Formats: sequence, structure tokens, C-alpha cells
Amino acid sequence: MATFPITSVFAAFFAVALVALSFPISLRRLKVGDMIGESADEVLRRRIRAQGNFTEYVPLGVILLALVEAQAAPSAVVLAIGIILVIGRILHASGMLSSSGPIRGFGMIFTYLALVVPAGWLVATVIL
Repeated sequence: MATFPITSVFAAFFAVALVALSFPISLRRLKVGDMIGESADEVLRRRIRAQGNFTEYVPLGVILLALVEAQAAPSAVVLAIGIILVIGRILHASGMLSSSGPIRGFGMIFTYLALVVPAGWLVATVIL
């Protein structure tokens, strides 16, 4: 059976990060009394979108990371991709929650890199 030790550590980190993004949403919903939907509350909306964006990008990033690791890529390559994804997600969430467009933008650049690099690696590995 194949094991993915590096991907496993990153997946565990991302699981905790998702809870860290989700819990403040629940607290804010209780505070503003808006239990369903996006709400007119700007703080709640930002928290929801930070979490939503996380759930839109991280699953594919982890899948790509596991596929690169399964193709016997050097550990340094797998680690670098995972670290880039972590940095991207931290920057993006920080930018969303603090209303900082530049930080959010850099977060998306890192996230895009963490998707494009392993995709290119996988295509090159399969074709070559």
C-alpha cells in the first residue's frame, strides 16, 4: 500500500487550518444572530469568503501534492510545493480578514504556483 508521509502532514495541517477558519464564523454568527447565509455583516462575510476560498483551492492542492509524491518526486520538491501552498493560504486568509488587497493577492499568486507547478511536474513525468 502506498503511503504519503509528506502529504499526510500537510493534509493534517490544512484540516486544523480549516477548523481555525470555521470556528470564528460560528462565533460571529452567534454574535450577529445570522445563522444561515452570507449576512449583511461585513466581518462575517469576509470570514465566510476566507473559509470558502480555502475550501475551493486546498483540496485540489492536496490531491496534486499526493500525486507528485506518488510519482516519487524528490522530497524537497514535495515539501516546496506544500510550503508554497501553506504560505499562499496563510497570506490569502490574512489578506481577506484584514482587508489587505496586496497580501490577499500575494496569497493567490502562491496558491496558483502551488497548483501549476505540480500540474506541470505531473504532465512532464507522464509524457517524458
